[in-house]
Amino acid sequence: MTDIYVRPDVQMILTMMEQSDQPLMSEVEPVAAREMYNMMAALLEADPVALPRIEDLTCPGPAGDIALRLYDSQAERSGATPVIVFYHGGGFVIGDLESHHSFCTHVAREMDLPVIAVDYRLAPEAPFPAAPQDSLAATRWVADNQQQLKLEISGLIPCGDSAGGNLALVVGQALAAEPAAVPVVAQFPIYPATRMDAEGGSMDEFAEGFLLTRDSMEYFNSHYAPLGEDIMVSPYLGDLSRSPPTVLVTAGLDPLRDQGRAYAAALIGHGVDTHFIEMPGNVHGFINIRKAVPSAAQDVDKMIAAWKILIASLAN
Repeated sequence: MTDIYVRPDVQMILTMMEQSDQPLMSEVEPVAAREMYNMMAALLEADPVALPRIEDLTCPGPAGDIALRLYDSQAERSGATPVIVFYHGGGFVIGDLESHHSFCTHVAREMDLPVIAVDYRLAPEAPFPAAPQDSLAATRWVADNQQQLKLEISGLIPCGDSAGGNLALVVGQALAAEPAAVPVVAQFPIYPATRMDAEGGSMDEFAEGFLLTRDSMEYFNSHYAPLGEDIMVSPYLGDLSRSPPTVLVTAGLDPLRDQGRAYAAALIGHGVDTHFIEMPGNVHGFINIRKAVPSAAQDVDKMIAAWKILIASLAN
């Protein structure tokens, strides 16, 4: 194996985690793991951006109300606008509106687009397929309730990181097959999980020591209990030819790297307008460590620049 390139600021955070005497998330019960995840985000993530509009909302879901949070850099909007619908990462077991709050405020400001974050149900209390069912229901509700949202929505952009990247792809495919009241105009998956049967390559190369580990993935999967041959969890099995224009981002030191690469290549092979970006020397989860890893903030800005280019191309 060739030498692995690790950025100096990334190595610092990896060394800090290695030397910590705290238990790993995969060693505690999900409730405790969720608290640890949010505490880590508070320590490592950049501060939230002040916005004129941040509203907590709910929408009906298949098993009760789903919490949403709307972010907008404009207090009031005139005219039609795309809306980013964001699904947080966390292996379908951890994460919530708070864990990705800072990131969503940053995206809303930098993109100058409304962002609506979805607090889908988590496993093991609600195993597969609760997460995609909630995410799809919430996205359809956004399309159907523009008056309540005080928005004129011209298009939906599913977006998410890790497990949320998986949900973005799943929602994109579902809405291609059965369209919502508003079309999906793009999708922005960030280091997504795309297949449950992935093995070898980056799954082995980065199985230990790079933030997301083999043990943590097994922990998440044991609680989520996904059906690997279901396109609601392995979107690579779906009809990729109907996918919307895509910006797909991977991290160079990520067990999920190769499946993200393969998904982007498959999209390109199907003729889908696809922008693929890999962040070399960085780890899975980099959007949530921007304070501790300054180069991760630069990666997020690079990613958002690609999003802007794609959105601009859709208007032409």
